Amino acid sequence: MKATARKIALMLGVLVLTASCTNTSSTFSKTQPQQTATEVSNSEATIKIDGSSTVYPITEAIAKDFQEQNQAQVQVDVSGTTGGFERFCKGETDISNASRPILKQELKACTANGVIFTELPIAFDALTVAVNPQNTWAKDITIEELNKIWQPSAQGKITNWKQVRASFPDKPLNLYGAGDKSGTYDYFTEAVVGKSGDIRNDYTASEDDEVLVSGISKDPNALGFFGYAYYEQNQDKLKALGIDSGKGVVLPSRETVEKAEYQPLSRPLFIYVNTKSAQQKEGVRDFVNFYIEKAPQVVSSVGYVALPEDAYYLDKVHFTTGKAGTVFEGEARLDLTIGEVLRKRAEF
Repeated sequence: MKATARKIALMLGVLVLTASCTNTSSTFSKTQPQQTATEVSNSEATIKIDGSSTVYPITEAIAKDFQEQNQAQVQVDVSGTTGGFERFCKGETDISNASRPILKQELKACTANGVIFTELPIAFDALTVAVNPQNTWAKDITIEELNKIWQPSAQGKITNWKQVRASFPDKPLNLYGAGDKSGTYDYFTEAVVGKSGDIRNDYTASEDDEVLVSGISKDPNALGFFGYAYYEQNQDKLKALGIDSGKGVVLPSRETVEKAEYQPLSRPLFIYVNTKSAQQKEGVRDFVNFYIEKAPQVVSSVGYVALPEDAYYLDKVHFTTGKAGTVFEGEARLDLTIGEVLRKRAEF
């Protein structure tokens, strides 16, 4: 695999890159406020990261370790995958955390602003549907039932647990989920409802998964969705539901993700690195190399599924050689397994 990866990484002209990597020049705005030399120096030293709350625990943990060993400052914000890409494609951040691949409209925005990037998958997640531990009636739920709950036409109508399944009790159904700037929102709505962003609006929404965890943990009638790490870290406050997509009930876990059994709510997680930042900022280069090295251990420790060793090796090759673009054609794929992602990286 490693020999093959080296050959692939050095081949020229074999991959038709997406729109994001067709530009080679930057078109950042030249109108900037005056800064002192100290402000400019501090700004250049700070590694700016924004994006997915799902990826945040991984990046936060790695950033903390990195700062203990280096002088560079790492600023990690959370505005959701979509919000993170908005900033990233304007050239405002060096790295974007993402819980889905970059989309076509985001590729266009990056291209318009001369932002070229390297796409690095760093983990797999089991998007988790959870309830309050006091919920004694629900142990599993089907994709059809989730569709019934979350489709736009359910707004104001499907408001009781008994409406979801006849055996469920006559209790109010209170919903919690990702906000519309979140990659989790995009992925969940496409996987469950059939169209990204197509969802009822009468639920408690947030790009901060901690807010959702807190809400569900205090509400016996709650049902919500978020990244697996937030469930694993709060198992005393939450209960995960098994998902039945037509092949039997499967609980979210590292094992079911690795075996490609937890579908369609299993998904890859990414960081996107601004190529110009990596070229111009030594701190960014050092941080990304450190990230790739530490990811396997940190991913597992915070509750996600680490990729095979070869995947991180390919990340290293692609980052070192400045491989630009995405292998997902601007679409949030729902059928990806760890093996499929590894194959795509080898072909990249």
